[in-house]
Amino acid sequence: SIRFGDSVDKKQKDKELMISNLNKGDKIITIGGIVGKISGFKEKDKLVAVKVDSNTILTVSKSSIAGLYGKTNEEGLK
Repeated sequence: SIRFGDSVDKKQKDKELMISNLNKGDKIITIGGIVGKISGFKEKDKLVAVKVDSNTILTVSKSSIAGLYGKTNEEGLK
């Protein structure tokens, strides 16, 4: 039998695995809907520099990343 909590645990583990495997150049989407490419990491990899256009680089926490852009569906954003 499958318990509800098992599904939540698997989604959390999948997200943690995705975040730990992020690389420079990956195209990501944040939980706020910002899309950009990773241009670097800061503060012992706790923060990510995200290039959103040719003139703008935002620094976001890794926990604010919803997933890889194009590989994240609406279900993954909830």
